[in-house]
Amino acid sequence: MAGAWLVVRAVVADPADRAAFDQWYRVEHLPDAVKAFSARSAWRGWSATDPSIHFAHYRFDSLDVLGSVMAGPEIANLIAEFDRCWHGRVTRTREILAVADEIVELKGS
Repeated sequence: MAGAWLVVRAVVADPADRAAFDQWYRVEHLPDAVKAFSARSAWRGWSATDPSIHFAHYRFDSLDVLGSVMAGPEIANLIAEFDRCWHGRVTRTREILAVADEIVELKGS
């Protein structure tokens, strides 16, 4: 199953905002998004190259499933909540990726 990813790139330019953003994303936004999207999995992290860049990755079974999420009310609600909390302080972009190939290494096989 190839699947698809929604990748959200956020720029938290002010170092003073990063700890609060990290806590909010960990405790509220990521769990809310996974539940709202019914995502297969999710993970997030900070760039080791540029500490102001945060990425969140949400895995879906297909582009069709992800397309439905992107057109639905759940993402609009999450965007509104993000904007309420971080408008003017954090910018973000969204990217939709279609998985072309995947290799899963099985340890101990």
